[in-house]
Amino acid sequence: MSDKPIKLFSPAKLNLFLHILGKREDRYHELQSFFQLLDYGDYLKFEKDLSGRLSLHLKENSTVKTLPIDRNLIISAAKKLRSYVGNPELGARISINKRIPLGAGLGGGSSNAGITLRALNKLWQCNLPNSDLALLGLNLGADVPVFVYGKSAWVEGIGERIKPMHVEPSWYLVITPACLVSTAKIFAHENLTRNSPAIKMADFLAGRARNDCEEVTRNLYPEVDEALNWLSQFGGARMTGTGSAVFRRFETETAAREVFASVPSNLEGFIAKGIDSL
Repeated sequence: MSDKPIKLFSPAKLNLFLHILGKREDRYHELQSFFQLLDYGDYLKFEKDLSGRLSLHLKENSTVKTLPIDRNLIISAAKKLRSYVGNPELGARISINKRIPLGAGLGGGSSNAGITLRALNKLWQCNLPNSDLALLGLNLGADVPVFVYGKSAWVEGIGERIKPMHVEPSWYLVITPACLVSTAKIFAHENLTRNSPAIKMADFLAGRARNDCEEVTRNLYPEVDEALNWLSQFGGARMTGTGSAVFRRFETETAAREVFASVPSNLEGFIAKGIDSL
């Protein structure tokens, strides 16, 4: 194992669009989306633990003050990797400066899991290719493989078909309402659109795309509806994932900050730049 601690950035993401094409026999949904990585996110540190223990520690300067431990994707990813390589004695002390809000559709848990697989693959000298790590990640969540590869991408299937893509550099104003949206609840809802047609990149670039989860989430969570109503007055606002975060794209940081300066006191958010890769 490597003796040196590994420190990695764990980015947030935006779904610039999210179409649900259908529901499969295995109950998973067939999706189509563009995952835009951001220069805003969490920071993780990985150190070997010769006792074989896996532990997770939340740093004091985290803006998110609590984390679920029993079902945390960081620990789940670590357990999945050491089981895959057949060595249950592998241990790690993992610290996180958590900034990405929970239940916001910004991919925080999936990002942490993907980065954990990348880091521990190196720390434990497993030497697995990213393709193997991505398959392990897919068992943890549909969004995890994107973060294993660490590139903004066009994603299809249940998250396993990934094509890295470049879009014009943009800045994003992201509003994070004070509510935690249940992804399972959204995808189980009877009114969720599940028959959107597949589109091409040209359709997306021409604005012929949307978030199929947005209407259901707005109806179930008034906080999301309020945030979208406010941001929409500036044009082009959209929800990411199943919510709760909403966003608007800007060509310059200055333009984004001008709108951010007028955010109501009951709403929180941040400004971030889109990045192609880690």
